[in-house]
Amino acid sequence: MRGVVGPLLAVACGVACAATAPAPPKVTAPPATSSAAPSASPSPSVSASVSDSAVVSASASVAPSASSAPPKLVCNAQTAFPWLIRGSYIPVGSHKAAHQKTLEWRSKQYGYVKPHGDPDWNSKTPHEQAVDTTFMGLSVRMHKRVVPALACVEAELKVACAKDKYKPGALAGIRDHNTYQGGEVTNHLYGIAIDIDPTLNSCCGCVTKWKKHPLCKKKVKSIYERMVMPQCWVEVFEKYGFYWLGHDTLQDTMHFEFLADPDKILVPQP
Repeated sequence: MRGVVGPLLAVACGVACAATAPAPPKVTAPPATSSAAPSASPSPSVSASVSDSAVVSASASVAPSASSAPPKLVCNAQTAFPWLIRGSYIPVGSHKAAHQKTLEWRSKQYGYVKPHGDPDWNSKTPHEQAVDTTFMGLSVRMHKRVVPALACVEAELKVACAKDKYKPGALAGIRDHNTYQGGEVTNHLYGIAIDIDPTLNSCCGCVTKWKKHPLCKKKVKSIYERMVMPQCWVEVFEKYGFYWLGHDTLQDTMHFEFLADPDKILVPQP
């Protein structure tokens, strides 16, 4: 299934947007072809446009020459890299090499988080590259490189999942402290993870208070019954490179993290 981009906010070609920064030319974005097979179910085509500057680093490699028209950029369906998925490197104590590999990738792509990894991997921190943006009408602060992926998700949610009538009331993005233990590092520190309705979509394998929550105590046939968010949302997020921690032992149904290639979020129309 091909994807498209909706309104993209708060980022300008790899740097945070200033309030007075002019918007770039409008680029119509018809459905795109993807080389990666998405895990989500097919959904209707969406017509949208790249009307803001969240074409971050992905656009740098396809910048047009002065004499040519700007290329049409479209959303590119991707799946999460298996080796970046949490289950592939925990417990960290017995998977040190695998965990180190993820730290190096995240640091080089998104910034160095002290004291995790090597400062030589990146001179910048994720917070230096974080920007304020919106998702489904709510404000959230994320790494600028994944903002286009959120826009791809939003554009398709508004069509593919419109019948569900779900509207989130709260979001959580980048953090300044690690919430994992045992040497593990949360992707919230890199600004590539987002929590949706943290008090309504359960995390039954997390802290004790969640284990006592009615959503976690009831008997269910599917993990999707432990949240208020529709399953359709999970499928759309996964289509554009996000991994849902509802699949994880944590059963963290609120949590999505971008684990695909940030350079391939947007690609030129074939």
